[in-house]
Amino acid sequence: MFLTRRFYIVIIAIIGVIAAGYWLPPLFVVGKVLLALFLALVLTETAMLYWRRGITARRSCSDRFSNGDDNVVRVHLANTFPYKVRVEVIDEIPFVFQRRDICFKASMEAKGNTTIEYRLQPKERGVYGFGDIRTFAFVGLGLVSRRFTDKAARDIKVYPSYLMLRQYELLAMSNNLQELGIKRIRRVGHNTDFEQIKEYVQGDDYRTINWKASARRHALMVNVYQDERSQNIYNVIDRGRVMQQAFDGMTLLDYAINASLVLSYVAIRKDDKAGLITFDQQFETFIPASKQTGQMETLMDSLYAQKTSFGETDYFSLCVHVDKHINRRSLLVLYTNFSDMVSMRRQMAYLQQLARRHVVLVVFFIDKEQQEFIDTPAHGVEDYYRHVIAEKFSYEKRLIVSTLRQNGIYSLLTTPDKLSVNVINKYLEMKARQIIS
Repeated sequence: MFLTRRFYIVIIAIIGVIAAGYWLPPLFVVGKVLLALFLALVLTETAMLYWRRGITARRSCSDRFSNGDDNVVRVHLANTFPYKVRVEVIDEIPFVFQRRDICFKASMEAKGNTTIEYRLQPKERGVYGFGDIRTFAFVGLGLVSRRFTDKAARDIKVYPSYLMLRQYELLAMSNNLQELGIKRIRRVGHNTDFEQIKEYVQGDDYRTINWKASARRHALMVNVYQDERSQNIYNVIDRGRVMQQAFDGMTLLDYAINASLVLSYVAIRKDDKAGLITFDQQFETFIPASKQTGQMETLMDSLYAQKTSFGETDYFSLCVHVDKHINRRSLLVLYTNFSDMVSMRRQMAYLQQLARRHVVLVVFFIDKEQQEFIDTPAHGVEDYYRHVIAEKFSYEKRLIVSTLRQNGIYSLLTTPDKLSVNVINKYLEMKARQIIS
């Protein structure tokens, strides 16, 4: 049994009335009557709360959470008391969230049920542990409360953002990808994969006439071509220290993992094959490109456990293993972060080596806070110096893009929050222009 704040307020008021009876004797009698009524109410409420187990609670949520997204958690309450009760519910969420507002109040009718819903947004992947559900019940004036503890401890795995995949899937099914900023890009040139031979109709390209088939059928026949398919798309993720930088509570590695998962999903929907490579001081993970059923689950299980390291990434090891494992010309989408020209030039030789056999798209990041600082007006000499330094770093980022282009390497400079949409747009653009072939 727990004594509530209201209990102490009432008892202090009654004590005050009794104390005032030393000056006004009638108040002493009133105080004794109030005290008797108060004790009777306390005993009555205690009996009503403890004569049976009246409140049960259970938690329902997904078996795995999506990193960086709002995940719904529901607490279902059932009242078996034959009268109305008020409850306060405390759900023991994983301590990593550091939230102190998971305490909810509700009123429940006799034999009634209610559901409390809230949302959690994890910022890093891993295993999160939920605890028990504590429910405090009140009746009448709420002078005392009873705590009910429901054992609900469980571990939840936080995976890369799979909720984003569902969002893309629904929009793709309804042909509304433009709502997410996915651009429609006109295809140029001619497709090269043969599909079938059909009779010529007005408007067909005369250059596709198949003269041998026309001679056999005694009618004009034309070749029909379809989009090139089953190209290999590899997401290559740098797990080194440069990917530890945080934005809005998530590291650049987490943004890269979410984007690579979405890109793999879109690529498979486009009949391409998606694969994965991760590396830091050494070559870590290699999943061959495939579009078979279960490939997305394989990629998700592999990305779930990826962590950044504190060392410098070894691009030489990456080149050696890419040459060893990937024989077919592929699109390598490299997620990294070059801070300046010096860091980029150190890896230029290896990027050029990769670009000789494959199409390389280097994805790196704009410091959004730095850009916002540049956009603010400067006040004073010191502020001007800071703006000049910030603009120098911003200029070097743009210079990296230009240098990579001069060396035949494609690049994408983006803010972390727009990474997924921008990398998909770049992939669709390169596919439409038949750069991936």
